[in-house]
Amino acid sequence: MRLRSIQIKHLARVEGEGGLAVRLYASGKVTTQFRITEAPRLFEGFLLGRSFNELPDITARICGICPVAHQLSAAAAVERVCGTAVDCTVDSLRRLLLCAEWLESHALHVILLHAPDFCGVADGLQVGEQDPAALQHGLALKKLGNAIVTRVGGREIHPVNVRVGGFHRLPRRSELAPLIEALQKGLESALAMARWTAGFDYPDFEKDYEFVSLRSPNGYPMISDRLVSSGGLDAGIEDYGRYVKIMQVHYSTALQHIRRDGAPFAVGPLARFNINSDRLSPLARRAAFENGLAAPCRNPFKSILARAVEMVHACETALDLLTRSEDFDLPAAFPVPQNGKGCGAVEAPRGLLLHRYVLDDNGLVREARIFTPTAMNQVTIEEDLKAVVERFGDLPRGRLSRLLEQAVRNYDPCISCATH
Repeated sequence: MRLRSIQIKHLARVEGEGGLAVRLYASGKVTTQFRITEAPRLFEGFLLGRSFNELPDITARICGICPVAHQLSAAAAVERVCGTAVDCTVDSLRRLLLCAEWLESHALHVILLHAPDFCGVADGLQVGEQDPAALQHGLALKKLGNAIVTRVGGREIHPVNVRVGGFHRLPRRSELAPLIEALQKGLESALAMARWTAGFDYPDFEKDYEFVSLRSPNGYPMISDRLVSSGGLDAGIEDYGRYVKIMQVHYSTALQHIRRDGAPFAVGPLARFNINSDRLSPLARRAAFENGLAAPCRNPFKSILARAVEMVHACETALDLLTRSEDFDLPAAFPVPQNGKGCGAVEAPRGLLLHRYVLDDNGLVREARIFTPTAMNQVTIEEDLKAVVERFGDLPRGRLSRLLEQAVRNYDPCISCATH
């Protein structure tokens, strides 16, 4: 006998089309579904037969919020196939672009999508009515991220300057210099956002997770070829398929990822923080400490605080990259087509992103696989929904429904990225 059922057909304040269904039975059993209903977008199929040089421009169209992450993952995968090494200038500018994407994505999520849950209001405009300064800080950080992407990537949305091997054109130091003052102001806004989110009333909720992220030899992970987890995994990114099983369920147009033993895992800002908090920039480490965020943190609702701390890290890292930049004349290495398979990975705002390609002798794509954070987090989201019902099942229906939606928004799902 079914005792209670909650179904939300259309989740608000997430990117893409999705819903959830929860059923609580008299026996105490709870079943949950995180339903992704957006039509498949078939990007992997679009790539077949295309030249490797086209991949950054095509994959950027997967998402208007995290195009840089897709471009850089695709470029890195091709470079691994062709044995092409990029120089330190290209590497620095790629990291600068990722810092900018983290800023614009995190700021959008924190102030407009997730904060309304904690402020008890319907949308970001009402958050601004409650706290105008918070809204101003969030929008300023979003604008700052867009400005950096425009300057380095060529335009705000779906940047066009990224290519396999580097960039079509390197910005001159004189073009980047005005961003330094903007980043200094942005750093103050990011610190303010960390203090603001630390004051939220977080649900009393913790779970055990296996957190998965990249791990860099030095520094907080952005681009790397090492995959690590809180459960002891330490492997190359090319071994992802040995660690993870990919499956399809009838209620989701996105493939679900679980460990080979059937257990879920989590990626994203909270995973990065738990595994790599020792690698944060100095001000970001201090911001985490002063605002009560410490590893291990197993409360998924505090992912909003982790994002705020990452915005501090992104501003400080971008400042460091800009103050050390110089003028260079070589914008890119130029890979020679090779037959082979390669994998590239970056930490997108929402977590681990991998692109894997098989190329032929002419550099044409024969196989393409793209593994996205939201696909990886689907089963973990369902497990969180189940735990929320078990922990807070006595709440009135309306309050429980809102808490379940909030539990999904903890992961800032990018559904369009996942449905291909």
